[in-house]
Formats: sequence, C-alpha cells, structure tokens
Amino acid sequence: MDQLIAQCAQAGIAEWVCCPGELNLPLLVALSECPSIHRWQVQDERAAGFFALGRMQATGRGVGVVLGSGSNAADVFPAVMEAFYERRPMVLVTLDDLEPADAAGAFGRIEQEGLFGLYAPTITLHMPCDIADLPDMVDLCRDGFPVHLHLCCVEDLLRHVPTHAKGLFGQFPPEIADAPLRPPFRGSLADLSRLLRFEARQENLVLLLGALDPDEQESALWLARTLRVPVVADAASGLREKVGNLLLGGGSDVLIDDPPLNVLRMGAVPSCPFWRALEEMPGTRVFSITRAGFSGLKRSSVVIEGEPEQIVKALDDVPHVGDSAGYHTRGNRYAARVEELLLSYPESDAALVRAFSQHACLADVLYLGSPSATQLWNNYAQQRVPTLYVRSAQLAGGADGALSAFLGNCVDTRFAAALVGDIALMRDTAAAQFLPQLAPGKRVVAVLNNEGAGALAPCPNAALRNFMAQPLHRELRDFARLFGADYYLIRSEADLEILEGLDDNSFTLLEISPDAEQSEALRREQP
Repeated sequence: MDQLIAQCAQAGIAEWVCCPGELNLPLLVALSECPSIHRWQVQDERAAGFFALGRMQATGRGVGVVLGSGSNAADVFPAVMEAFYERRPMVLVTLDDLEPADAAGAFGRIEQEGLFGLYAPTITLHMPCDIADLPDMVDLCRDGFPVHLHLCCVEDLLRHVPTHAKGLFGQFPPEIADAPLRPPFRGSLADLSRLLRFEARQENLVLLLGALDPDEQESALWLARTLRVPVVADAASGLREKVGNLLLGGGSDVLIDDPPLNVLRMGAVPSCPFWRALEEMPGTRVFSITRAGFSGLKRSSVVIEGEPEQIVKALDDVPHVGDSAGYHTRGNRYAARVEELLLSYPESDAALVRAFSQHACLADVLYLGSPSATQLWNNYAQQRVPTLYVRSAQLAGGADGALSAFLGNCVDTRFAAALVGDIALMRDTAAAQFLPQLAPGKRVVAVLNNEGAGALAPCPNAALRNFMAQPLHRELRDFARLFGADYYLIRSEADLEILEGLDDNSFTLLEISPDAEQSEALRREQP
C-alpha cells in the first residue's frame, strides 16, 4: 500500500478523500501514516466524488478517492462521469478479497471489474505486489481521465493490519511531485487559420467561451480582444465581465434568430441554448479549441485538442475580424429591454439573481450548482465587476453534488459564494460532513427556491408540472439546521443587505424566494 501511495504522489496526488468500508483498512492505515498526504473524510461516496472534483478544479492535480465496499462504490458514478468530461484524473480505489465474489451475490460484494465502464477503466492489482507490477500513475494522470484501481488483497492483509507500525513512511515519506504535463495538442489548425485570415470578415464569426481553467483565461481573452467579434461567454469561463462591450447582449436568442456562418468555441462545451441549437444548423461551421477534447455536438465539427495557450500561440498573428453581421446592434437593444424588465419586476427570479450577483461578485470563489442557476446567472448577473474564479458542473443534470464540489473549490478561501437550486441542496446534504474539516472563512450558499425548477417548466397542467418539477415538501430552513448554517429568507433586493454584516467565519444559507408571477411576466415580455 505504501508503494502505491508513493506512486500516486509521483503523479502529483497530494489529497485523498476517504470513505469507510470493512475492506479499506490496509489503505486507510497507510494513508494515515503518510505526513505529506492530506486526508478528507466523509461517509457518502457521492459527496466524496464531487468534493474530489472540486479539489481537482481548484488545484489542477489529481485526487485519490477511497471507496467503500459493495454497491457503495457505485454511488460515486455521477462524479466520475463529470470528471471524465472535464478530463480530470480522479483515482478511484476499491479493495476486495483475493478471490472476489463476482456475480455470486455474496453479502457486501459486487463485481468490480469494469464497474465504471468507459468513464474509468479498471486496473486490477493483487496486493501485496512488486513495485514493478504497479501501474505508472504519472502516465495515467497525464492522460487526464479517471482511473479505477481494484485492489485484491490476501486475507492476512485485510484482517491483520498493524495499526501502529510506521512502515515505509516512517523513514521515507513520499514527496509530492508537480502535476504531470498534459499531452500536446491534436488536430489541424489549417482550416481555422484559413477562416480567421481570409474568410471570417466576409462570412462573419462568433466566439463562444465555455468553462475555462484560470490558466486558460489569458489566451482566450487575448483572442477575443484581437478578433473583436461578438462573444457569448459562460460565467464559468471567468471572462463574462472582462470581455466588456464584446459581450453580445441576449447572445443565444440573437444568434438562434440569425445564425452566424462560423462559430469558434474555446473551453468546455458551452451551456448556452445556442450551442444545442447548432445541432440543427448544418450551414454553420463550428471550430473548437478545448483541453478536454470533446466536440459537444453530434454533427460534424473541427476539434483542436490541447492547451488553449499553446494553440493560440500556434495560430500566430490573428487579424481583427469585427462584427460584420451587426449582431451588437441587435444585442444592445435586447440588453436595454432586459434592463427595463428587471426594473419592472424587481422580485422576479432574474432580478433577485442580479441583486445577489452584485454581492457574490466580490467572492474569491463562485460556484453555480444547477442548470437553472447557471442559466439565470449567464443571462442576468451583473457585468461590471469581474468574477474570475467561477465553477459549475458540465453535465446537463448538474445538480448532483453541487455543495460538495463547491466546498472542494473553497477549502482555504476567505469568501466563497454559491448559487444552487432547491433540488441540488436536497441531493447533497452529506456535504455537511466536510464543513468541520475546512479552514475558517465566509461561505454563502444562495438556494433558488423555484419549486424544483417548476418556474422554468412549461407544463400545461398542474399534475404534469408536479411530475416534471417535483418541488420540495420541506422548509429550506430545516436544511440550514442540518448544515449548522445561519438562515435568511430573501424576497427582495433589500433583504440581501444582511450579507454586509456576515461574520468572516460563517456559513450562511439564503433562500431566494422569487415572485412566480413576476418571473413568468418577465420571461413572457422578454424580446
């Protein structure tokens, strides 16, 4: 076990999230004796996986997760899929008997070979084993995808583990190496270079910015300011406010009504509705510069995989292209109308999210923890103050593990804020176990009580809407008690003034309760 942990340390893995389990003792003992490893503890595998995802987002390093036995290991699957599509090297470890029960149905045992399918290939190790038989963790983490280590242990190793001996780490604690360099980019720049230099001014071009890691933002911002084309930026790009007047007002709606001939995307797959609409727009050419390497489309497109900074450098001199289609003229009218509606309906969900954003933009970390929260923030949040560190979940059902991922991102920050939906809060109550393990700081979670996204569900009758939205039947203040959080009900912008007086070491839950009629009226009158 010591040598396996040392191999992971060589791949830059400095943190492990540990779940209890009857078979986990050998690995947990080895981790407890390693002074250079930081250990997090939680009983719930789903929360463990998303907390690990948050730590990987925050540090850029892989994180190990020790999973419980039996079907408990399967509970981490949602986080594994998220890590796969974000291309983050989560190392999942399960322990088993030397002769696993497979499909025999033994108590507390399941077949673990291929447990996570294509999202995390299984490597089976018979423990103890020679160093030469251990996998090259540096190589695995460089590839950037999750991996599942299935450790089959001899009975003596499982039942007779010394809980006092220091083992290898007593004399030779492993040094944590830097994260492995990522692989070089793949794909051809020829078509994109030809578009930017010779075709974009006549054919028009729009830049879409998906989620970007902090070290990817500078190159994306340089490209946006150099091209001077209309920009649609997800909040998770960290550049939504920094692109200034290049940001296209009403971005998705304007582009769906009048599709451009060319789209260049940087970062993760965008969350805006226009990206999904591109599936039905074969006349629009789509180019992607992305670290993760996923096209995000079922139709054909050009994908250039690798570090955005290196790819932008390889493009060399990029010309000014501008807004040949006049999108900004329409976008400005759209944005002006939205501002009028926010003033007309100050208690709508859009207006309350705008008001919250004026406080949350000062946070060191901002997390958007549900599809409805992301959509509202992208469309209505303030645009004057840059919010550089913004994270969200990439998958469509991204309400899973929102609070755990948020806490993983803000372990040692002074001030962190999150906007999540009510369902996201209900699904992740196990995140409360991480709070005593975090450094002091001010953490604010705003919960948008939109009746399980019922305000966004266009259903013709109440019965169908109840099935689609499934609103909570408990008071949100009950969840605040579970987290040991201060609770405040927010119905107007004035209610948010309580944020000014929060203690520097506090956990606060805000229930944002919009007026349903105002929210519906704003959307009905929006251009």
